[in-house]
Amino acid sequence: MPLGKIQSILFDKKEEYLEQLFVLLRQKSISTQNDGITECAELLKNIMVEIGINTKIMKTNGHPVVYGEMLKNENAFTLLFYGHYDVQPPDPMDEWLSPPFEPTIRDGRIYARGAGDNKGQLMATLLGIKTYIDIFEDLPINIKFIFEGEEENGSPHLASFVEKNKELLKADLVYTADGSSHNSDSPLLLLGARGSLQLELKATEAKWDNHSGNTGNIVPNPAWRLIDLLQTMRDQNGNVLIEGFYDNIREPSAKEQELLQTLPFDKDDIGEKIGYPGLDMDGKTYYHKLTMEPTFNIAGIHSGYSGEGVKTIIPSTATVKLDVRLVVDQDPEDIYNKICRHVEKHDPGIEVTHLVSMEPSRTPADLDTVKVVTNAVCDSYQKEPLIQPSLGSSLPVYVWTNILKTPSIIVPYANFDQRNHSPNENIKGDNFFDGITCTCHVIHQLGEYAKNR
Repeated sequence: MPLGKIQSILFDKKEEYLEQLFVLLRQKSISTQNDGITECAELLKNIMVEIGINTKIMKTNGHPVVYGEMLKNENAFTLLFYGHYDVQPPDPMDEWLSPPFEPTIRDGRIYARGAGDNKGQLMATLLGIKTYIDIFEDLPINIKFIFEGEEENGSPHLASFVEKNKELLKADLVYTADGSSHNSDSPLLLLGARGSLQLELKATEAKWDNHSGNTGNIVPNPAWRLIDLLQTMRDQNGNVLIEGFYDNIREPSAKEQELLQTLPFDKDDIGEKIGYPGLDMDGKTYYHKLTMEPTFNIAGIHSGYSGEGVKTIIPSTATVKLDVRLVVDQDPEDIYNKICRHVEKHDPGIEVTHLVSMEPSRTPADLDTVKVVTNAVCDSYQKEPLIQPSLGSSLPVYVWTNILKTPSIIVPYANFDQRNHSPNENIKGDNFFDGITCTCHVIHQLGEYAKNR
């Protein structure tokens, strides 16, 4: 079988492929700080053009999109690859063992900001295309690419871009290599993602910070106001008390429940890998909470002085950032309005600010294309993949399923312990090259499927 040539090609081109990855990793592309974004988009375009992809940079109302295509004919099966070239800020810098934008190999892992999320997986996709063409000299299907520069900032302009470019992006399936593999190291397919809503609550009392002795019991403390409000939003068992919060949640189908029950679970192993050895729940509860239930998380609280030593003040302001993950069919705008009504009822003086939101999404598990990709991943890894109905975190998958009306599959190439968003982010070398191999198999089997459909 021609696909058997993949490993010999990867052996011969190992150093070349690693250097191509390193070139992209060295280029800063911090979306929240607009640091290196334009330069990275141009660099990525050049990498794609060298592979033979017809590529252009397209403007959005924010950072640019890098779009590419390799088309056979307009009636051929079309696969759209999605990814992102932007990265998180590297802070805190003093926790990195090597500089975040100088890729370094240690113990078989490639360390750099973006190594796992998402430049390593993006490059595995592109080099998979290159490897496939080296073997077959042609592609069996149409392939399109859309790589955005704002995913780490909540993809605020992706939906409007997709809405304006539906015809250009028209496809039969969207494929994303992002996220982390299963903690068991088994290959993984994800059929959706939770949505998200990020907002800020701010309480203000005096016009400036006051001496806590001279004005103690006189000037109210805004931190206590926030604490009192937060206690009306969630009970001690974790249940959200905002009226209507749990409305419209779609119950998992019988197939989805079956898939959740087949996922392996080792609480001690997971606890160790996430740095929380106190994890104490069974697998059914773990996966249901991770994929089928919303969250109501405090991402950060700030008020007054928190440096070394003592500063005796009554702060003038207090803020809390809330991170709410949503499941199908919850609507971020609806949940935001319900939170606003709750605040208005309990403390109307609290200022509520919407920061960013993303809709949830889920692709049906019984589609033919899901089965084809499942078989391709199985052949590539020589191991039956796990299928999870939803990712615990959020990706802008809804733009494909809700706007483009196209099914979407996520196949993470990075290792479970990639430390994305943290210091010492990494991708195992084996995972990177396995991702290249997997991309080849997916393209090939979709081509076989397209010939017979």
